[in-house]
Amino acid sequence: MTATAASTWEYDGYDPAEERLRESLCTLGNGYFATRGALPECAADDVHYPGTYVAGCYNRLTSSVAGREVENEDMVNLPDWLSLRFRMAGGAWLTPDTAEVLTHRQAVHLDTGLLERHTRFRLGDSGVLAVRQLRLVHMADPHLACLRTEFTAETAAVDLDVEAALDGGVTNSGVPRYRDLEGRHLTHVHTGDAGPGTVWLRCRTRTSDIRIGLASRVTADVPVEPEAAELRAVQRLRLPLRPGRTAVVDKTVALHTSRDPAISDPLQAAVDRVASAPRFDALLRSHGTAWAQLWRRAELDVPGEAGSILRLHLFHVLQTLSPHTADLDVGVPARGLHGEAYRGHVFWDELFVLPYLNLHFPEVSRALLHYRHRRLDRARAAARAIGRRGALYPWQSGSDGREETQQLHLNPRSGRWLPDHSHLQHHVGSAIAYNVWQYCEASGDAEFLHTKGAEMLLQIARFWADSAVWDGSLGRHRIRGVVGPDEYHEAYPDADRPGLDDNAYTNVTAAWVLTRTLEVLRALPEPRRRELVERTELDDGELQQWEDVSRTLHVPFHRGVISQFEGYGDLAELDWQGLRERHGDIRRLDRVLEAEGDTVNRYQASKQADVLMLGYLFSPAELRSLFARLGHRLDDDTWHRTVDYYLARTSHGSTLSGLVHGWILARARRGAWAYVQDALKGDVADLQGGTTGEGIHLGAMAGTLDLVQRGLTGLETRAGALWLDPVPLPELSAYGFSLRYQGHWGVRLRLEHELLEIAVPASDRLPIDVRLPGRTVQVQPGDICRLVLPDRPRGGAQPGSG
Repeated sequence: MTATAASTWEYDGYDPAEERLRESLCTLGNGYFATRGALPECAADDVHYPGTYVAGCYNRLTSSVAGREVENEDMVNLPDWLSLRFRMAGGAWLTPDTAEVLTHRQAVHLDTGLLERHTRFRLGDSGVLAVRQLRLVHMADPHLACLRTEFTAETAAVDLDVEAALDGGVTNSGVPRYRDLEGRHLTHVHTGDAGPGTVWLRCRTRTSDIRIGLASRVTADVPVEPEAAELRAVQRLRLPLRPGRTAVVDKTVALHTSRDPAISDPLQAAVDRVASAPRFDALLRSHGTAWAQLWRRAELDVPGEAGSILRLHLFHVLQTLSPHTADLDVGVPARGLHGEAYRGHVFWDELFVLPYLNLHFPEVSRALLHYRHRRLDRARAAARAIGRRGALYPWQSGSDGREETQQLHLNPRSGRWLPDHSHLQHHVGSAIAYNVWQYCEASGDAEFLHTKGAEMLLQIARFWADSAVWDGSLGRHRIRGVVGPDEYHEAYPDADRPGLDDNAYTNVTAAWVLTRTLEVLRALPEPRRRELVERTELDDGELQQWEDVSRTLHVPFHRGVISQFEGYGDLAELDWQGLRERHGDIRRLDRVLEAEGDTVNRYQASKQADVLMLGYLFSPAELRSLFARLGHRLDDDTWHRTVDYYLARTSHGSTLSGLVHGWILARARRGAWAYVQDALKGDVADLQGGTTGEGIHLGAMAGTLDLVQRGLTGLETRAGALWLDPVPLPELSAYGFSLRYQGHWGVRLRLEHELLEIAVPASDRLPIDVRLPGRTVQVQPGDICRLVLPDRPRGGAQPGSG
């Protein structure tokens, strides 16, 4: 892999072992659908996996696992539109696995959203065949994709057979550990001929009954003949190649589903759209224009290798969550639209994604929050099912907002299926509340805050207040039986039930939700507040309960540091060195210990230190205020000790771990770069050992962008102002970006050493108040403000730095 320029991501040579990783990182998408960067001539096998996924297209199936009937909902792998294979007339189909490859190169052109592929095959005594392909998933028209293939016989004449197809015989089989589960999601596959050069395929999902229509138009300088084939819409052509002359085959595809608005029949919509689609060159121009507009709105200028990786990360964020997403009822898929890991489910990863989107594409953030609001009733039903009031959002969500967390998970090291208790991560509700607040602060969207936002905040706060149990011996409220973001700890050692008590992250964020919701309710316009109170039967007694709980939730400490949960300090210390000597990479410590017949529940060890997540979410002042409200003094020394304590006990088994630790240490001006590099390289170097090939980690990618945008600048949007408190990162001393803030488009910030420049484009908007430590400036539209930043001492850990 090489980043030849900030706008190109390139791979040289063919390596079957790396193919799945390349397919994920060469995925093309437009926010509506995405297709993995597989080679079009290769079918799904242990090396290749050409998957196509439409945002929000799920299906539910039941499988028999370990003697139990298990139901899972998956994001569906749709019919393969990409398929295009070729061979010498009468010979075997050519692939890099079956023919001699002389050269092979793939390059993603990030600025134009184009995947370019060059391969030269040796054809025995018939010379050399050069294949060049250009692929796009159209960013302007979200229902179109196109593949241009150029064939050149370099030395001798060749008759080449080409077969283009829409393949409806696909399954969900892209994740090896899921292959024991039912993966045939498509049924009623039918194909047909729609006229000159065009074929179609229709099918539907087996239980969710989503209808899918695809149409493919193939153009070339020779006749294109349709052919009947089971589960496939096939087109064949023969190209007489003469030495040195190039033959071009263009394949344009339209995709619709019954979830799309303003259509009645997805198949007819696809046939009509492909019939009216322009030729490849025109599609490429409009596609490039759409990408140019996206890049202007998400301008990012970071030098060197870090800048190249950040641009790749931004590319994949925009392909998963583009302005087209604003028209859809979808959440944030944790692994993008890039593969089948996590079954395409929606977790809490929006916590790491929306802060970036808020300041560039607030309409997308709003749509993603609408996804949560539409599922508020389902969340309230989940709370009632466990005897609580309010809303309990699921740890894993899919189509309709029910809990989709698997009941069992497979440990690939031991081959055992184990109970999965991660549905006890109730902190997802706090993440949703946090995102509501952050979006409204950044966008100034009071209408959303006063309506849907307030409704979600109220019901999440109600759940936390009802979950809190008074402990007279402590004189505190407690939240029992949960799992924190760490995930490695699901129960106490030898306990007969899952769950932990007083997870610090859970309790502190619950207190924040209660506090913030009370503020929002007080600030609501009286008529709206009355409506909300009447509809939810909210009374003064309940509000007083929220006030009490927000001040008395228990936060455990041990040995002068914040405890991850009550009793964490009593767990055994782990022999980290011995484990590393036996196993090498122990990032997935839970799997390593389970394979040895042990459990991480016995040890002071973390996948990601969730206590430190508090410093990722909250500014130093806000975190100090939260702890003070809870009756604790969080000073620099306490936070410093807490950071060091968990740094020594974290295996970084999550791609989010390096991001959070890098953020915390950067804000504290202490050796952050190694963790920042981990966050940057988590996917491109596949640091988790094979997981990126199953789909990128969207939260980690967006989080690295936000590290530059908010982490290093100390940027906050609150109280109607932009707050900045930049910290230097020597390895990243100069950078710039643009943002959209409360109606101002294209506000540009640039930091270079101790100089901060803020440029506000001309408009009729009000000036922006910018607040830095010790001073406030006002920047008028059309003005550029340059400020010299004061030098600050290094190494002072700041409570809640972030």
